[in-house]
Amino acid sequence: MMKVVLDTNVFVAAGFNSHSHAAQIIGAVRAGRLALVWNEETRSETQHILEKIPPLAWSDFAPLFREVDRYDGVTEPERFLEVSDPDDRKFAALALAVGATLVTQDEHLLSVRDSLGVTVQTARGFWERMAAANLGA
Repeated sequence: MMKVVLDTNVFVAAGFNSHSHAAQIIGAVRAGRLALVWNEETRSETQHILEKIPPLAWSDFAPLFREVDRYDGVTEPERFLEVSDPDDRKFAALALAVGATLVTQDEHLLSVRDSLGVTVQTARGFWERMAAANLGA
């Protein structure tokens, strides 16, 4: 199964637009076609942000953080100094540690993606890649 690390903005986009590429990716995680790999740092940030945006509900997304896909190993966010926002580094570090694709809409990550040593894609780019591999629908 394809592993993915989802930046918080993917959950936000999915919550606001149920027809977005982000929502399609969330749907694939719900259906078990993608493994959402997470650690405490990424889950905690996602929960914190979703709880701050009133129309969104953490409870809608919490079941996606399956214990079987939790990563408790070492990550090295400090390796990603080229990512100007320190809060974004944990997502790149996790993706690198587990060999997953990082999906984000964050310019701090997208602008330096070629130097990170990990695959970083927009929701649209990732969804199109999944569709081409017949993993989407």
